[in-house]
Amino acid sequence: MYQHQDNRGKPIDLPVGKAVCVGRNYLDHIHELNNEVPEQALLFIKPSSALVPFEGEITIPTELGACHNELEIAVLMASTVRKVSPEQAMAAVWGYGLGLDLTLREVQDKMKAKGQPWERAKAFDGSCPLTGFVAASEISDPQALEFRLSVNGVERQRGDAALMIHRIADLISEISQHFTLLPGDVVLTGTPKGVGPLSAGDELNAELIDYFKVNAQVVADC
Repeated sequence: MYQHQDNRGKPIDLPVGKAVCVGRNYLDHIHELNNEVPEQALLFIKPSSALVPFEGEITIPTELGACHNELEIAVLMASTVRKVSPEQAMAAVWGYGLGLDLTLREVQDKMKAKGQPWERAKAFDGSCPLTGFVAASEISDPQALEFRLSVNGVERQRGDAALMIHRIADLISEISQHFTLLPGDVVLTGTPKGVGPLSAGDELNAELIDYFKVNAQVVADC
């Protein structure tokens, strides 16, 4: 059973909510997949059943084609926000961690080709492994955060929040104009280039640089 924790493993007294995900927020990833730059932030949602701990084992489906890694900065909300300004949005943040937006790429490509929603590719059970969160009070500038993902000891993704198209405060504010964010909800802020297929047995290492490292092994959903 998933429970939000801080980066030292202490439980956070917040409910487990939805994950609101932002697509195409780094130009290098947009170019990597030959996508168009969206006019506004591209949003989709993962349900609470998608949230699982990052550390230990990460389970992926194996019968639906390639499951890709997409490592992102995750923002944990501490209070309710609805139609707020960027400044108000940041005041409602509990802290920052990392999340994997696991994506069934072949399924997504088929959905996109038909103009259909992405939930089958993005919102399956366990599709959002989350690390612990560093309290916002410990991070002077979240837009300066950097992160990376290694697979079997080889760096696959490296991200810098300074390169986001839409900054964190603006993202939360924009999301709140369309639907309410509740305490315990998480915002995934987009992935940089370096997405690729994961296989059972892969060893993952994710790092929020200067704050923490976590490890996991990929296992097949039998």
